Amino acid sequence: MGGFSAASAAERCAVGIHASPSSPASRPRSQLQEQPAPPVRRGSRRLAAPLAVSRRSILVPRAVAASTDRASPEVVGRFNLESNSELQVTLNPAPQGAIAEINLEATNTSGSLVLHWGALRPDRGEWLLLSRRPDGTTTFKNQALRTPFVKSGDNSTLIVEIDDPAVQAIEFLLFDEARNKCTLLWTEDLVQIQSYLRWERSGKQSYTPDQEKVEYEAARAELIEELNRGVPLGKLRARLTKTPESSERDAPASQTTTTKVPEELVQVQSYIRWEKAGKPNYSPEKQLVEFEEARKELQAELDKGTSIDQLRKKILKGNIEKKVSKQLENKKYFSVERIQRRNRDITQLLNKHKPGVTKEQVQAAPKQPTVLDLFTKSLQEGDDCDVLSRKLFKFGDKEILAIATKALGKTRVHLATNDLDPLILHWALAKKAGEWEAPPSSIAPSGSTLLEKACATSFVESELDGLQYQVVEIELDDDGYKGMPFVLRRGETWIKNSDSDFYLDFKTKVTKKANAIDTGDAGKGTAKAFLERIADLEEDAQRSFMHRFNIAADLVDQARDAGLLGIVGLFVWIRFMSTRQLIWNKNYNVKPREISKAQDRFTDDLENMYKSYPQYREILRMILSAVGRGGEGDVGQRIRDEILVIQRNNDCKGGMMEEWHQKLHNNTSPDDVVICQAIIDYIKSDFDISVYWDTLNKNGINKERLLSYDRAIHSEPKFRSDQKEGLLRDLGNYMRSLKAVHSGADLESAIATCMGYKSEGEGFMVGVQINPVKGLSSGFPELLQFVLDHVEDKSAEPLLEGLLEARVELRPLLIESSERLKDLIFLDIALDSTFRTAVERSYEELNDAAPEKIMYFIGLVLENLALSTDDNEDILYCLKGWNQAMEMVKRKDDQWALYAKACLDRTRLALASKGEQYYNMMQPSAEYLGSLLNVDEWAVDIFTEEIIRGGSAATLSALLNRFDPVLRNVAHLGSWQVISPVEVTGYVVVVDKLLSVQNKSYDKPTILVAKSVKGEEEIPDGVVGVITPDMPDVLSHVSVRARNCKVLFATCFDPNTLSELQGHEGKVFSFKTTSADVTYREITESELMQSSSANAQAGEAIPSLSLVKKKFLGKYAISAEDFTEEMVGAKSRNIAYLKGKVPSWVGIPTSVAIPFGTFEKVLSDDTNKEVAQNIQMLKGRLAQDDFSALGEMRKTVLDLTAPAQLVTELKEKMLSSGMPWPGDESDQRWEQAWMAIKKVWASKWNERAYFSTRKVKLDHDYLSMAVLVQEIVNADYAFVIHTTNPSSGDSSEIYAEVVKGLGETLVGAYPGRAMSFVCKKDDLDSPKVLGYPSKPIGLFIKRSIIFRSDSNGEDLEGYAGAGLYDSVPMDEEDQVVLDYTSDTLITDSGFRSSIFSSIARAGHAIEELYGSPQDVEGAVKDGKIYVVQTRPQM
Repeated sequence: MGGFSAASAAERCAVGIHASPSSPASRPRSQLQEQPAPPVRRGSRRLAAPLAVSRRSILVPRAVAASTDRASPEVVGRFNLESNSELQVTLNPAPQGAIAEINLEATNTSGSLVLHWGALRPDRGEWLLLSRRPDGTTTFKNQALRTPFVKSGDNSTLIVEIDDPAVQAIEFLLFDEARNKCTLLWTEDLVQIQSYLRWERSGKQSYTPDQEKVEYEAARAELIEELNRGVPLGKLRARLTKTPESSERDAPASQTTTTKVPEELVQVQSYIRWEKAGKPNYSPEKQLVEFEEARKELQAELDKGTSIDQLRKKILKGNIEKKVSKQLENKKYFSVERIQRRNRDITQLLNKHKPGVTKEQVQAAPKQPTVLDLFTKSLQEGDDCDVLSRKLFKFGDKEILAIATKALGKTRVHLATNDLDPLILHWALAKKAGEWEAPPSSIAPSGSTLLEKACATSFVESELDGLQYQVVEIELDDDGYKGMPFVLRRGETWIKNSDSDFYLDFKTKVTKKANAIDTGDAGKGTAKAFLERIADLEEDAQRSFMHRFNIAADLVDQARDAGLLGIVGLFVWIRFMSTRQLIWNKNYNVKPREISKAQDRFTDDLENMYKSYPQYREILRMILSAVGRGGEGDVGQRIRDEILVIQRNNDCKGGMMEEWHQKLHNNTSPDDVVICQAIIDYIKSDFDISVYWDTLNKNGINKERLLSYDRAIHSEPKFRSDQKEGLLRDLGNYMRSLKAVHSGADLESAIATCMGYKSEGEGFMVGVQINPVKGLSSGFPELLQFVLDHVEDKSAEPLLEGLLEARVELRPLLIESSERLKDLIFLDIALDSTFRTAVERSYEELNDAAPEKIMYFIGLVLENLALSTDDNEDILYCLKGWNQAMEMVKRKDDQWALYAKACLDRTRLALASKGEQYYNMMQPSAEYLGSLLNVDEWAVDIFTEEIIRGGSAATLSALLNRFDPVLRNVAHLGSWQVISPVEVTGYVVVVDKLLSVQNKSYDKPTILVAKSVKGEEEIPDGVVGVITPDMPDVLSHVSVRARNCKVLFATCFDPNTLSELQGHEGKVFSFKTTSADVTYREITESELMQSSSANAQAGEAIPSLSLVKKKFLGKYAISAEDFTEEMVGAKSRNIAYLKGKVPSWVGIPTSVAIPFGTFEKVLSDDTNKEVAQNIQMLKGRLAQDDFSALGEMRKTVLDLTAPAQLVTELKEKMLSSGMPWPGDESDQRWEQAWMAIKKVWASKWNERAYFSTRKVKLDHDYLSMAVLVQEIVNADYAFVIHTTNPSSGDSSEIYAEVVKGLGETLVGAYPGRAMSFVCKKDDLDSPKVLGYPSKPIGLFIKRSIIFRSDSNGEDLEGYAGAGLYDSVPMDEEDQVVLDYTSDTLITDSGFRSSIFSSIARAGHAIEELYGSPQDVEGAVKDGKIYVVQTRPQM
């Protein structure tokens, strides 16, 4: 309702003259206490009675009389008035013909209490004003009697005598004359309704608690005024509740005595109604209506002749009484209970198992080929040899390979085996399936024996590469044969293919692998040999699920040995199976228990790997989810037995049910779960056959699939109405057996397996006893029951909390090698699946939700994702960030939306990283195995996409997309961030990655819409604008390059806008910008020509620049005082210039340099002749535009040997400058330093740098590379300053970006945004945060040396060459996943302001020193500012 938190109502009091079990007034005190008191509006000055549940209804419950011979007094009611005041009503029943007494005693009251009352008779609808009245009684407007209480000490008493035997009850209210206040025991419901009507009339405005109080009392006053005007109570109630005055409640009591609905049943019925509605949140007014609707429904049943006992039996099913009593106990109606989540440190959920793919795994040669591999290869290498068909069979631990080939016009059959025992091939030919026809003698191999319908041929021993095998080769006469059946005989033992003959089909479609053992890129990034092994076994696997799961179990060890890619290959195969891309059954009958036994064997092997290889758990969960649980013995047999029970119990032995029965007996499959559900839905819909087909079709089953089964289902279900109840009961029980075998993610069966089965239902689960899993916490069963009770709730939040709490409780057992681990894994899979479904169901609930609720949901989904992820550190820190954002909202921090936007951006990066990991890990295997198995191309193309879409990551992405515009609106961010504001016109071109087109030249002005921009790319020639959803740093290389080249560069946050622009590909558009927004419109090509002058500067290559060739001036190393233009680049000179000139609180690191010409000098040394020759050769290839030489060039530079003089001079300069010499630690440490120096030199041939110099027509040979050597500042933070705001061009404003750790994450292509701020130069103490950080990774390093590139081509006027070449630390940085919630820069605004102000002051001081805008890089360590380089701002 929004305006009121007011509660449900108390009732007026009715006291029966004779005791009656059905009367609320006659209930014992204990019964009244079991019922919850209706909540009342707190803070109001009124009295209220906590009566029974029936008091909540709109119609007043009638207390009626029943004949009795008892004459002893009985307390028939106690009613709370105010605080410590209570009214007790005692009835002294009237013997036949005598006077009945009603004693009323009110404790702790004033002396002005009045009883407002009347009597009830069955022949009257209104109050009867009795002639026998207590002293002092007056008549009130001829409609009621008013009798004063007698004051006695602190209490007030009154005795009412009834001498009319027809009177069955009195009804009353209390009135305090001194306070002019009614103690409305009966009208709290009416006050509530009246207050609601007032609130509606006022426009449903939000009220403060004080306003609520005033409104509530105003509603009470209005009702009292109406009563005082003489409006009858019945009319007042009828008007407010819109019920007839002559309702059941106002009828004579005698007419309702035998048909009154017990109040406890009204409570149950109202709960059932609420549960069916999905447990929505009801306002107090709606609660009143629901109680009355429940009462009406039950009363209608009674009016039809249903007895109370029948009614009770009908609605009190299952644990409904327990559910209702729990609500009564908590005194909350129509409210979803919530579990109390335990407070935990989120980092306890940390997993750091990274399922990485090593280079060796990807590139390793297949295992040593078997003799059968060699045999296959020998055939395929033959001249013009085409493989017609190929089949590998297993028998025991041996194999036999059958291949039909055609070479030189001859068809041959080759059978080779690694079984070296004497074997005889018993074979024939077939022109149709199942036929055995003896071959003509002309084709029988030498030594064969012809039989009546077959031929016996001995295998001949042979050898390949020292490996022994046996072979038979048969040349056919091409007489229309379709295939070759055969069996083997070893001594007296006949060997068959399980229970069938071996059979080589000559017409089998050959996989794409045939005749092409290795096609270069085919299978790259996969466990290729393992996937080919799967392909060899697929035909055998198609016979039945039993065969497939047994083969899968045999492959588990091989998959494990192949590493992550082997496990992925196994998953891809099983996934193809589960999505019906592979044949499930081919002419093979198998018992359900044999399928479940094979499933059990396979899943047992997966369980064992799960225990021993935590880095594979995420993929193993996916495999288990696709397979199903399986089980030994009767688990599968129940499928076969229980369908017979259904048919017998429900007289449905023919038609569709018999066809389904035959399928189940022949070969049960996961389709049976869907078929069972479709039948249940059909019955529940009152036999609407369209519902049956709708359920089937939604789950991928159509009529053709039903007909494709070996035991086809032709008919539709058809039942009688009298079969409905029994079928629903029995099919519901049967579904449990089906899901126990086939469903890996079914919640109910997973819970039942872990909590223990009980025998239920006649003929179902007979004799089944599965004990609960040991080790579960004492409250875990109750937690799972909570989940089951709320799994269909419309309001998903309590369910989600319960699911997560269950998963967290389960987690320790999943990590340990617990007993029955497999059952626990399946339970966790089911909880995860149910969670995702519930979140998707709650989208509508979030449409108008407050930001806090959306953030809370995002946090829940993140936690669920973390629980399903092997390497979840980044996800957990995202979760901590969202929790911190919610805390900021609670304390009304005006930065909360800006901070939450950074959390959102980081979460998106985490999801993108996860998606990329999945794609790189799975898609190559899906493509290669899909090609081997001839899987539909569309299914292969979307393989990884479907995996991602079915997981929590997709659910989370949808939530983020909903929340992003909300945050941008609150934080006033708009839909754009303009990085380089330029007005441009051009043709729209859509590309996936800017990187993929950075070396391309466009021949007309082009505006790229690029889905991916990392930050290190070049702007292609001819491009005048780049629009992207990516978020490169404002100071990244590509951002600087865009501003330098006068190219529009902007991030678009609105996916709809981006999609619109992508839809305009090829059209001509004009873009205009401000510092915070972009507008665009389509224009004609003629307008483009007219505006071409506006593009003259934009996107054009910078005019040709020249470089001066640098020479070696005789020194291998120099100190800072020798930094001159002839010796080093601007980077070194600037750092030397700053020394002693910047304020003393700004640190400048000590530096030495390896000057220009040193590389060329080292290359000319005699020890490096071979390297020099190779580089000269590679330069020749580059001159011919063979750009593959660039990578080889970089590798070749790393082969250089350091001249002794270089080592000596560099050591001397470093030590004299106070820097440590790496070689003093060890020779190996010097080698590390030398390798770093060579990597800096090699970066001259980086692709990006090379093409950038070509673009501006710089002579690459003239590019010289000095190396600036500095001791690394082990930074807490690194920063880059632009002393003129680059986005707006405002020279009065400093712009800076800050990252945690080393600055490489800021200037390199590391994903995410840095923290950014601006600061006015005339107010350096007031920095303003523009954005919080979203970079997930920080780089940290111990004390070390960094070797920085310092070329003569980096800081040319009009050309931003900075960042093109590498700076290389001697030691590798540690990559740390960042937790910003513990970062003082984020959490302490005072510290943040101090650091940002100091950074801004340093930048301003350096700008004043140079007299021009500067691009400054620096670091913060223990609060001190260090500047490591500066250059003119481009």
